[in-house]
Amino acid sequence: MAVGVSTTPNPAIILRPRHCFPLSPSASSPASLPFLRPQRILNDGGLKITSPGVIGQNDLLIVGPGVLGRIVAEKWHKEHPACQIFGYTMTTDHHDELIKLGIIPSLKKSEPTNKFPFVIFCAPPTRTPDYPGDVRLAASNWSGEGSFLFTSSSAVYDCSDNGFCNEDSPVVPVGRSPRTDVLLKAENEALDIGGCVVRLAGLYKEDRGAHVYWLDKGTVDALPDHVLNLIHYEDAASLSIAIMKKKLRGQVFLGCDNHPLSRQEIMDHVNRSGKFSKKFLGFTVWYFRNRWSIGEEDE
Repeated sequence: MAVGVSTTPNPAIILRPRHCFPLSPSASSPASLPFLRPQRILNDGGLKITSPGVIGQNDLLIVGPGVLGRIVAEKWHKEHPACQIFGYTMTTDHHDELIKLGIIPSLKKSEPTNKFPFVIFCAPPTRTPDYPGDVRLAASNWSGEGSFLFTSSSAVYDCSDNGFCNEDSPVVPVGRSPRTDVLLKAENEALDIGGCVVRLAGLYKEDRGAHVYWLDKGTVDALPDHVLNLIHYEDAASLSIAIMKKKLRGQVFLGCDNHPLSRQEIMDHVNRSGKFSKKFLGFTVWYFRNRWSIGEEDE
């Protein structure tokens, strides 16, 4: 089922109300999840965490509980107040933060110690030498009930000409790009065990997204009329939960807000928003391509 239209691999932002869809109901930081916890134990890093105890029918494992994973946790707990939410991480660096949010953290293990009915994989491919292997390991923690969901990227679509794209559009051929090769191999790990994949367009919120990088640079050497597709972190979390609740098997979804914008339109909105102390100056490619039409000449 398509949730949006044409996609590109580049994330961005526009400061406007978020949009809702049948699978993507619609930003604030996650609130603490005050559910009761059983006896505390020490984890591998010496931090006090919760013993998993008995796994319930609505318990959720989040592999990579970063920005998206934490919002998923907040929304999931609102729908399932009695559930337990677990988070697998690469390091113990943020375990204290996760505990305060009500997420039960532990380090990624080579062998699963528990099976969970709901598993969502939100970890990026940038911190591991074997991303598909990590998805395979995460899948070994799934009980086969509920849902397993891998969050991928719309970058896998072979569409970079501002044309139409949906979830059935062709993907980048294997061998053309190491980045998309890794993502597609990871997707296959999820699909092979009956899990689902959601390919998300450019994730953003006020303080995260390409607009933050562009704003910091001031001027950027890029085509201003290149179209980007976006999805707010809140909407991406709601979409992910809607998919998991359907308990589907082996399906691929595409998530974007159905309002594609050019880079220039995005930064115009940013400059007009009044939310940032800096101002974006412009895209230099536009400047050089149009300098003659506006009467400028070489010195």
